[in-house]
Amino acid sequence: MQISARNKLSGSVTSVKLGGVMAEVVIRVGDHDIVSVVTRTSAEELGLSEGDEVTAIIESTEVMLAK
Repeated sequence: MQISARNKLSGSVTSVKLGGVMAEVVIRVGDHDIVSVVTRTSAEELGLSEGDEVTAIIESTEVMLAK
């Protein structure tokens, strides 16, 4: 599959927590974790489970931080 996004990070799934509607997926990229929240249906259709090799594709026009 080809995709135009340039912000792609490869890693492995360390946990999948399924909720009623959403799923939280934690991906280990190097020394860091990326947390993605996707629909439960998407997580199930992808068959995501611990140890899977995945690519996190980040699409955002801004990143906001507050302290």
